[in-house]
Amino acid sequence: MSTFTDLSRINVRGGDGGAGCMSFRREAYVPKGGPDGGDGGNGGNVVLVADPQLSSLIDYRYKHHFRAERGTHGQGARKRGRDGNDLVLRVPVGTVVREIDAATMEPSFEIADLVHPGERVVVAPGGIGGRGNIHFVTSVRRAPAFAEKGEPAGEHWIELEMKLMADVALVGMPSVGKSSLIARISAARPKVADYPFTTLIPNLGVVRAKDGRSFVAADVPGLIEGASEGKGLGHRFLRHIERTALILHLVDMTGGYEGRDPVEDYRTINDELLAYAQELAERPQIVVANKCDMPDVERRIEELREAAERDGKPFFAISALTGEGIDALVAQTAELVAELRAEAQAESETLLGDAGAVWERRRERRDREIRIVREDDGWRVSGTDIERMVVQTDWENDEAVDYLQLRFQRLRLEDLLLKAGCKQGDEVRILGYAFSFETTPDRASGAASDDMDGDDSEDMVSSDESEAQ
Repeated sequence: MSTFTDLSRINVRGGDGGAGCMSFRREAYVPKGGPDGGDGGNGGNVVLVADPQLSSLIDYRYKHHFRAERGTHGQGARKRGRDGNDLVLRVPVGTVVREIDAATMEPSFEIADLVHPGERVVVAPGGIGGRGNIHFVTSVRRAPAFAEKGEPAGEHWIELEMKLMADVALVGMPSVGKSSLIARISAARPKVADYPFTTLIPNLGVVRAKDGRSFVAADVPGLIEGASEGKGLGHRFLRHIERTALILHLVDMTGGYEGRDPVEDYRTINDELLAYAQELAERPQIVVANKCDMPDVERRIEELREAAERDGKPFFAISALTGEGIDALVAQTAELVAELRAEAQAESETLLGDAGAVWERRRERRDREIRIVREDDGWRVSGTDIERMVVQTDWENDEAVDYLQLRFQRLRLEDLLLKAGCKQGDEVRILGYAFSFETTPDRASGAASDDMDGDDSEDMVSSDESEAQ
């Protein structure tokens, strides 16, 4: 059984946040000690880390649910609860992480693309710990008798897709000699046999040229016509070519069992690369005529050479069996890889070390979004940050509910609802809670005139809450 796994789906959940404490200092000779409730601890995050020692997603083939540790509750005397420990999941370098839509169970957007060793991304943030009542003291609220609840952590499915991080991809029709070539030029020992589709998983090999330069080559399983549409597991194989900087396009000069025309094979594979992704067709490519030691192939070699030269691609005639032309091919490949590496390094220098921050800022921006949509008999308000405020509110405590209304004011939620078209008395829902929308007549009429002047079709807005702690 193969242990190579390049696509997995897992369910992740951060730890719940601990509740804040509602407490007052009680001490001899201190008649007015005041509030001293401590904050709850934050729940642990589920974090993915790119590990260069891993070569597949096999760890996630049988286990699919992962949970981080919860935070503990706050206590009196301003004692803060302990934060939950992060759960760190290691994945191969080159793993793409996508959010899965809960309704369709299909990928909806990309969370991160982990291409650097050690790169991290939080895929399931832990719940925020509730604040103790010491945070809610104001000039008019001297003894707040409420605290925030801990935030329950979100749970969702994500997709992990591993794409090989090789410098060179060997592509071509089945049985053109890709496995034989990688076995000849590296220490890799893939299965080699005289029937099609011998290779069912990609093989990696480190190749060293005589001048000391080296590169990593990937023997990608054979493609067929229609691979870009998924035929012959085409999508599974083509995804591994996306990472590579250079393509070695092998063509069998004998035509294989079917007696195919080498030039037609060459055109077919290039058409599939173009159909799958425009950038693959534009990637640097070396055309390699293999099995040139076989009899009666000279004419075919020249025809393929002319086709490659017309396309502006370097051409080499080799034999993976005898070693003919191999040294020249490896030297040219190593030189081209070195040039491409230098170009890629110059482009990515500004991103190195900052990639994790980029993913985190993207997540925080999604969290701040407030979405307002019309439902049959009311309005639905959603968004990570505003939903967090609701779930952290103690609805049995009038002071806590009043404070939530103040937070809504700071978010300008009333203005956003009016802009969306909400009317006096409409029902507004957030999570499992419902409110009757109330506004002043002058604000309602002002919103109506604004709707006549502008476009009110937008149902997603972003908002920031700036609270003085």
